[in-house]
Amino acid sequence: MLSVHTSPLDAPGGGDAGGMNVYIVETAKRFAARGVEVEIFTRATAGDQPPIVRLCPGVSVRHVLAGPFEGLAKDDLPAQLCAFAAGVLRAETMQAPGWYDLVHSHYWLSGQVGWLARERWGVPLVHSAHTLAKVKNALLADGDAPEPRARVLGEQQVVAEADRLVASTRDEARQLVQLYGADPARVVTVAPGVDLDTFRPGERSAARAALGLRPDAVQLLFVGRLQPLKGPDVLLRAAALLERAPALAGRLQVVVLGAPSGSGLAHPDQLAKLRAELGLGGVVVFRPPAPREVVADYYRAADLTVVPSYNESFGLVALESQACGTPVAAAAVGGLPTAVADGVSGVLVDGHDPAQWAEALAGVLGAPDVLARLAAGARRHASRFSWDETADALLATYAEAAAGRRAGVQAGLPPGPRAGRRAARLALDPAGGPAR
Repeated sequence: MLSVHTSPLDAPGGGDAGGMNVYIVETAKRFAARGVEVEIFTRATAGDQPPIVRLCPGVSVRHVLAGPFEGLAKDDLPAQLCAFAAGVLRAETMQAPGWYDLVHSHYWLSGQVGWLARERWGVPLVHSAHTLAKVKNALLADGDAPEPRARVLGEQQVVAEADRLVASTRDEARQLVQLYGADPARVVTVAPGVDLDTFRPGERSAARAALGLRPDAVQLLFVGRLQPLKGPDVLLRAAALLERAPALAGRLQVVVLGAPSGSGLAHPDQLAKLRAELGLGGVVVFRPPAPREVVADYYRAADLTVVPSYNESFGLVALESQACGTPVAAAAVGGLPTAVADGVSGVLVDGHDPAQWAEALAGVLGAPDVLARLAAGARRHASRFSWDETADALLATYAEAAAGRRAGVQAGLPPGPRAGRRAARLALDPAGGPAR
């Protein structure tokens, strides 16, 4: 696996660490449990990082030297891809021939490196985009910077070259085909999962006591990186309106769990300033990213988790919250309509108008029977998603990609996805005519 810009060892919620980190860790662990050894390559970001860290039996994380340890933003990393690729290829030369059977790249930066490794090693390349520049640019938050053209071009190249493209939802699969011209035959939809053991229902009062939160408050929770894309300002502005409602005035507490990331790093104190401007000093509590076991307590402590993102390829936060029995109010964008069952495990909100969000939140918080029904449906809905099923579906995808590669080699065709399609046609019609 390739994860150039963020390490699976980093805790989600700050910097560039988020749902992708969880995805890589959870799938790698389950591959290892099925007898598949996994090596994850990521960029070294500190001088004291060991070259190799054992994540668990069967899973290793390799730190590749590529550029200075600190001071590089994600937008600076394309200039380091050559150095990173050299480190990956150098590691392979230290092993027996044919050491790696397949490359799975995560995010477009990794896809560029995976493309080169695939060509050098003669193995399939499976790619997960996690987010897409064209989609993000079409759904920008106010004041947010668009993704650069270099990323759009880089994504286009990876989409054209990968043997398989893994989408988290049918919506993402459609975007790959319609916006990037992906071959539908190479796009596979595999839903992410949730750790139902770590994220499980528990006693709300005990969770609040452990976290030092108000025991009697009506509590809203935001979990994630603090940047315009995630829409935390929408929640704060909606909370200011809720504070004026007689039923909630003086009873509301909003917990924001995360750290500045991406374009949010340009103004790291922006949310704190907004809290002061809105007069929410006694309402909004900021907490730093926490280990997953502690994050689970935050979910259990909340009455409602709020996910007002402008775009989400899936939305693991929503799934984790529901697994803890806490319903979710989420924006009706990207993969969130899949992660949240509207009216069953939570509510979906169209748009990002704070007044509209305040109305939606008040409608749930002000109706105890509705809140109880959604809480009951939350765990049931989350239980439909399993990392074991995700891992099995990915392994099946790997097998298909490998079979296509072998067919191409046997047919004497050059490597690449186009060769795989040509080999498939030859298998059906040795004369090379149209497949029937």
